[in-house]
Amino acid sequence: MSPTSRRRGASLLSAILVGLFGFVGCGFTAPPAPTPADFQGIAADLAKRGLQIEHVVSGDAGCDDLTLKQTAIGLDATGLDQATPTRLFIYIFRNRASFDRLRQTVDGCATSYATDPGAYESIEASPFVVASAGPWAPDFRAAVRSAITEAAGTGD
Repeated sequence: MSPTSRRRGASLLSAILVGLFGFVGCGFTAPPAPTPADFQGIAADLAKRGLQIEHVVSGDAGCDDLTLKQTAIGLDATGLDQATPTRLFIYIFRNRASFDRLRQTVDGCATSYATDPGAYESIEASPFVVASAGPWAPDFRAAVRSAITEAAGTGD
């Protein structure tokens, strides 16, 4: 074998080994932690569970709280066993610290749209809160809970 052939063979072997180590190394790394979804991701998670949304309004907190208006999106939702449209307010906080700091503000805001405290509904999965005057039908509630939990990812 000529010196040139040996160099080519060694280079090829080196390239294969580097590729294999890189491939094997990729198999041992943990996947990145899921981050919270944006509104489009939340809407997609609701839709794939059989809910229909319409009349989406950014900044609709259901009350006059200026801080919540910055985080809120109001929408009408129906589907599954929820035949009557219900207005949902989705509060999307920047991170868990904002969620922890402002979570109780959502309940205070709800007093302006939930005239029957017994029918008030809310689901939280940091950094999101979904709230409504309610009541929600059982399958609808389960779908909203499942969607918002999936959209929250690790909740950071």
